[in-house]
Amino acid sequence: MKKTVVKKAYTKADMRAVSDNPEWTKADFAKAVPFDELLPKLRKGRGPNKAPTKKQVTLRLSPVVLEHFKAKGKGWQSQIDEALVKIVKRKAG
Repeated sequence: MKKTVVKKAYTKADMRAVSDNPEWTKADFAKAVPFDELLPKLRKGRGPNKAPTKKQVTLRLSPVVLEHFKAKGKGWQSQIDEALVKIVKRKAG
């Protein structure tokens, strides 16, 4: 059974109550500092990629192929890549 979620709408009073998040003035913008300058060590990236690096492409697949791999769950894109690598190695060998 689906659970119905009731969204609470904001009232006019809520919209007028801006004390928690006041609108910025020109002085505020003048004092602003980019995040990376303010806290340079806080931002973490994904780190270096493992070799060999894969290339991002757009690929159109038939619905049958897509359903087959998606049915296996998480990692379906990597499973397609593994299947294609096997075919390439078989043809090359």
